[in-house]
Amino acid sequence: MTTASRSDSSRGGSRATGGPLSAAVLGTGQTHHVTKRTDVSMSGMCREAIDRALADAGLTIADIDAVVVGKAPDGFEGVMMPELFMADALGATGKPLLRVHTAGSVGGSTGIVATNLVQAGVHKRVLAVAWEKQSESNAMWALSIPVPFTMPVGAGAGGYFAPHVRSYIRRSNAPGHIGAMVAVKDRRNGAKNPLAHLKQPDITLESVLASQMLWDPIRFDETCPSSDGACAIVLGDAEAAEAVEATGRKVAWVHGTAMRTEPTTFAGRDQVNPQAGRDAAAALWEAAGITNPLEEIDVAEIYVPFSWFEPMWLENLGFVPQGDGWKLTDKGETEIGGTLPVNPSGGVLSSNPIGASGLIRFAEAAKQVMQRAGDYQVEGARKALGHAYGGGSQYFSMWVVGSERR
Repeated sequence: MTTASRSDSSRGGSRATGGPLSAAVLGTGQTHHVTKRTDVSMSGMCREAIDRALADAGLTIADIDAVVVGKAPDGFEGVMMPELFMADALGATGKPLLRVHTAGSVGGSTGIVATNLVQAGVHKRVLAVAWEKQSESNAMWALSIPVPFTMPVGAGAGGYFAPHVRSYIRRSNAPGHIGAMVAVKDRRNGAKNPLAHLKQPDITLESVLASQMLWDPIRFDETCPSSDGACAIVLGDAEAAEAVEATGRKVAWVHGTAMRTEPTTFAGRDQVNPQAGRDAAAALWEAAGITNPLEEIDVAEIYVPFSWFEPMWLENLGFVPQGDGWKLTDKGETEIGGTLPVNPSGGVLSSNPIGASGLIRFAEAAKQVMQRAGDYQVEGARKALGHAYGGGSQYFSMWVVGSERR
């Protein structure tokens, strides 16, 4: 029931061999993610991220050949097709401008589409931009609109995903404190990230467990915030990457990408461990030449909007067998300094401009292998995973980036 994407890729070749060309992250940029940006429009907010990404890459907007943008459904802000009037601010005037939409995973998909344009030899340098200004609408109620021929939600994303979490707990026999452990880790990590929305250095397991129950078993402190923010990534081909490296700046080489999709509902669908996620991960590891993800990946930025999704996605991605994801968390192995640091940036639990959240995961993975993560840098990080999911756990996009060219 999964739909394959042509985005599964590694370096693996040239125009002569028919394989994809090399692509690398040349620079990344983000805004300071907050509850409400009343000082800027969507255009101004995006331009902040774009200017920071260009500065990080040592480039100007004139060096960009094409722009790929992504955001969550337009109903989240009530502005339809905003990329049309934002083209000038996005630096896309007179250049190809493409919009991507795959629900909450759209940020990741945006990064992959931009990468594909470079790998296909269509463009030399491509700018990927994703954003959300949630304060201008109400995403929870936008997600609760009745859709024909589908079951009603009526309680936003949390109400939809809570039964999946309960099923995971029942299947895996996970103890009830695991979700709180993830929340404590990610919020403390977020406190080290100057761009993060929520900064809670003093959060404790007890305080999380004492927070209000919103959708059993998801508590208030185990839930992502609603953020205004934007993220931008500059991608380039081998020649562009080598030019950046020649200046003494590091790049993040794209080792592999993958996207998969499945319907929201069909008979026998496993919403705890979706087939599309498993297939995407398998394709990604093959594309990146990874045979043992837990040993070979140094850091993972995984899309975790509700804390229990960390152990769920660790299993879905194939880091551990089914039922063992929570054990990795419980042992502290997903902390910075553990076997597999997960979300050292604070993750979606600390910043959540929905349309940008996936691209932020991709950017944060790149920052780790470029050694630009500051106080939350994972020592010796050479290979990193960026991951995003969206819809009813049906859209998946992910990449592996590394400090060395494959």
